[in-house]
Amino acid sequence: MSILKKSLAELSKALLEKSVSSVELTNQSLEAINNLDKTLNCFISLTPEIALTAAKEADKRRSKGEHSPLLGIPIAHKDIFCTKGVKTSCGSRMLDNFIAPYNATVVTRLNAAGTVMVGKTNMDEFAMGSSNEHSYYGPVKNPWDLSCVPGGSSGGSAAAVAAGFVTAATATDTGGSIRQPAALCGITGIKPTYGLVSRYGMIAFASSLDQAGILARTAEDCALMLQAIAGHDIQDSTSVKTDIPDYKLALKDSIKGLKIGLPKEFFEVELDTEIRAAMDKAIQTFKDLGAILKPVQLPNTHLSIPAYYVIAPAECSSNLARFDGVRYGYRCDKPKNLKDLYTRSRSIGFGKEVKRRILIGTYVLSSGYFDAYYIQAQKIRRLISDDYQTAFKEVDVVLSPTSPMTAFRFGEKSSDPISMYLCDIYTCGVNLAGLPGLSLPAGFVDTKPVGIQLIGNYFKEAQLLNIAHQFQQATDWHKQYPNL
Repeated sequence: MSILKKSLAELSKALLEKSVSSVELTNQSLEAINNLDKTLNCFISLTPEIALTAAKEADKRRSKGEHSPLLGIPIAHKDIFCTKGVKTSCGSRMLDNFIAPYNATVVTRLNAAGTVMVGKTNMDEFAMGSSNEHSYYGPVKNPWDLSCVPGGSSGGSAAAVAAGFVTAATATDTGGSIRQPAALCGITGIKPTYGLVSRYGMIAFASSLDQAGILARTAEDCALMLQAIAGHDIQDSTSVKTDIPDYKLALKDSIKGLKIGLPKEFFEVELDTEIRAAMDKAIQTFKDLGAILKPVQLPNTHLSIPAYYVIAPAECSSNLARFDGVRYGYRCDKPKNLKDLYTRSRSIGFGKEVKRRILIGTYVLSSGYFDAYYIQAQKIRRLISDDYQTAFKEVDVVLSPTSPMTAFRFGEKSSDPISMYLCDIYTCGVNLAGLPGLSLPAGFVDTKPVGIQLIGNYFKEAQLLNIAHQFQQATDWHKQYPNL
């Protein structure tokens, strides 16, 4: 059985029926990566020895009667999650020599569930970017069109799933970095409610916005993975104590009578006409499934980009201050003094986009500008959150495009940072409000995938996954694969 065109749920069933072993699946995954990843550049590190050891252990556990759904499934981790004994680079020269001494909680929980890590995926440096062009290890290519970006910052994970190297991968989302690459690569991705999944061992970009999540082929696959990683973690002070439902069981619910909101602000901004056509078809599918579509208003949506690009750089400036060439990470040669050590280590160790955001963040946090920029942005953040809560009094979920465009060509936006930042126009408000969001495939424009976004209220992941699952039962966009 080939891993290339199977969902996680299908592979899990095959393992249960013993028609394939974890070792066989792992070897197929590693072989596919070795054959094709020189073209796509999805992986920073491969871990074949660790993977095969874990696969053998999974087969042994299954032979003794253990049948958990993730046991023996090959996956990949975004290289922002610490993995004990394995390089964790965050896509940066700064951490090119960093071997993590411990596992992130997400990694620990997936290891306990029996998953098999085949490697660490490429990403925009320190998760800063919307295209995956900002990696020290070079850009990741979109499996659907090698001349185009896969989206960022989790582009390596998204491309690896879309290419069939693995059926699921971990990812992170600070302003859309799970949902946007999911849309551009034609797969499914979920960004959970802030605090549902532990951030312990996930290298921080913007601590109040960062959230770990999943990229996979289907909503069902996302449900199986989320089940393993969700839940309170005493090691993360922002982790929330809440009951975790059975996400797989919730996929059986009808969506007849469900109220889906269509925010007029999301359709008034510049939107590709063919993406709008794909949205209209998706809306009709939801109507056919019995959902009720109604307009809602999110009047402060236009402020989400400026608010995000004040708050995120401010927190990035603070979080990245620890990388100074003293304790770990890149250290310049023969520093003349302490100032020279700091200056050259950070100047050489960080890439252009990271340095841009550090400078912006330092500026908005500086004396005389803190109140004018950072405090104002936090006030706007509250207004955006209140808008969503008002909308959720009228509807169950909100529907929007995931991205205002399909995958764009390399270099097309890199010379204009503002144009690149606007790629997050539909997604970053969700992070500012701390809400869950999910992107799923809903069509193609000139062979490039189109994604739609579902936004739910706090801790409504089960509902989002069910809606997406019902949509995928009525469509086959998630079953399309690039011709590699």
